[in-house]
Amino acid sequence: KGAIFAGELALDGRIRPISGAITIAEAAKQAGYASVYLPTSNLDQAGLVSGIAIYGVDSLKSLYLHLKEEVRLTAYKPTPSAREALSTPDYYLDDIYGQEQAKRALIIAAAGHHNILFSGTPGAGKTLLAKTLRALLPPLSPDEQLEVTKLHSLHGSLIDAVATERPFRSPHHTSSQIALVGGGTKPKPGEISLAHHGVLFLDEIPEYPRSVLEALRQPLEDRVISVARANSQATYPAHFMLVGTMNPCPCGYYGDPEHECSCSINQILNYQKRLSGPLLDRIDMIISVSRIPHDQLLDTKSSQKTQHNDAQNTIALARDRQINRYGSSTKNNSSLTNGDVKRFVTLAPPTKVFLDSAATKLKLSARSYFKVIKVAQTIADLENSQTIETSHLAEALQYRQIS
Repeated sequence: KGAIFAGELALDGRIRPISGAITIAEAAKQAGYASVYLPTSNLDQAGLVSGIAIYGVDSLKSLYLHLKEEVRLTAYKPTPSAREALSTPDYYLDDIYGQEQAKRALIIAAAGHHNILFSGTPGAGKTLLAKTLRALLPPLSPDEQLEVTKLHSLHGSLIDAVATERPFRSPHHTSSQIALVGGGTKPKPGEISLAHHGVLFLDEIPEYPRSVLEALRQPLEDRVISVARANSQATYPAHFMLVGTMNPCPCGYYGDPEHECSCSINQILNYQKRLSGPLLDRIDMIISVSRIPHDQLLDTKSSQKTQHNDAQNTIALARDRQINRYGSSTKNNSSLTNGDVKRFVTLAPPTKVFLDSAATKLKLSARSYFKVIKVAQTIADLENSQTIETSHLAEALQYRQIS
């Protein structure tokens, strides 16, 4: 009485692990059950749910003996060794030669959870910059850890471990719309939900089908995705950082001083139009990345990751300021609503005059107007400024369009 039992029973009587065990434990707790019996391999995940007794079962026989009170099972107690990571990042800021402006933009994006797009010629370092991002992000908070683990467990990609690092999802450009947004005969979370509280990396973003890219517009705005099927409907969280890379043209060398572009004007325009205006409007920062001179490629770099460690510390302090300001570990500058901006953000009168003038000249949409303010707030947080200064807005405006 008062217990929930969930697992897969093998023909030899063993209990096999299942996907979604953490969700079952959470639902049992919310429904008022006192205990839940799960496969032993699922215990680390289910142990993230507090306030309910969780028992691990290896076989039907052990459960039978427990219920007969002959050999009692003990409730699960989590240990530090149970916290396993998804993977370990391989790239750090110190591994990137030059690109100081792009690194600065990457730090701003990491501090405020902003969407960012890198544009430049092949080999300029766009992909390396993107892959460095996860190593800059702070660890998952307990609430975030629970949400990420639940989603990966529902998907079936993480059954017997706990997520401790922020996801970094990089689906191939041939991925279907269902693979990206979720769904299927039995709806499962897609890549945008598996990137929840982490990064969704789209390398060479214009190569993705137009329908797939347009499917990103709603979750980028609402941070959730609803998947409707004939017999069911599921809503999954999708609060991710979108990081994209692209070449300026099909051959990749438009505007490059050292390589002549072989594309026609129509080819260049058609290529750039693969990213619609509404999608670009949802990207906070657009950075132009230039190639690094060959004579700088073998410069000696610090093996102590000094630049990367300094950036991590600065980002962590900026995140702490956001947590204190908004009273939440999951709310950041990029997720502010227009009402939140009016409530929390302070603009001095001269600064607002500067912003309004720049917005008129650049013909910014209302969405872009607020995104500039949010990026400027992150820059202010990085500099420990209580108010947004004109210099913060000027820098944020630089990131609104490809130079």
